[in-house]
Amino acid sequence: MTEVSSLAGRLLVATPALADPNFDRAVVLLLDHDEEGSLGVVLNRPTPVDVGDILEPWAELAGDPGVIFQGGPVSLDAALGVAVIPGSEGPLGWRRVHGAIGLVDLEAPPEVLAAELGSLRIFAGYAGWGPGQLEDELSEGAWYVVESEPGDVSSPDPERLWRSVLRRQRSELAMVATYPDDPSLN
Repeated sequence: MTEVSSLAGRLLVATPALADPNFDRAVVLLLDHDEEGSLGVVLNRPTPVDVGDILEPWAELAGDPGVIFQGGPVSLDAALGVAVIPGSEGPLGWRRVHGAIGLVDLEAPPEVLAAELGSLRIFAGYAGWGPGQLEDELSEGAWYVVESEPGDVSSPDPERLWRSVLRRQRSELAMVATYPDDPSLN
């Protein structure tokens, strides 16, 4: 088996050619990526459901907009917390994924993390790929892989995240940000 170089902490940005409606213009933060598969959350799919309606103890700590995000098409009845915690050491109940970005144990008491939490998003479900599946999609050109920034997790305008992530790239990828929603109207 070939060794998989981990992409954990990086962003998958859907190419305009990606035909899966679950990932149309999606920006996925990869939380785990190894030879056993990959797991991430879609950062730009807010739902109309308030965090307080589902996980009331975490509502005050959730960043704006204080809603649940649809993390992907898998296990929509499960919740994942992703938080940015500045500094070198994270508190109990938080596991670093990459840089200042990490996973929150939503079973932990919120007050344990409250003092150190920079931002928090709650995701219903996740995006998952079996062994080699993501690599196949990457070789087919379905995704751009780019560096994440801590602000991506807490973007105040998640619906515009796809364009803003592409726009900040220092290559021809920045031009993709101008790709029209419906190219047939051009």
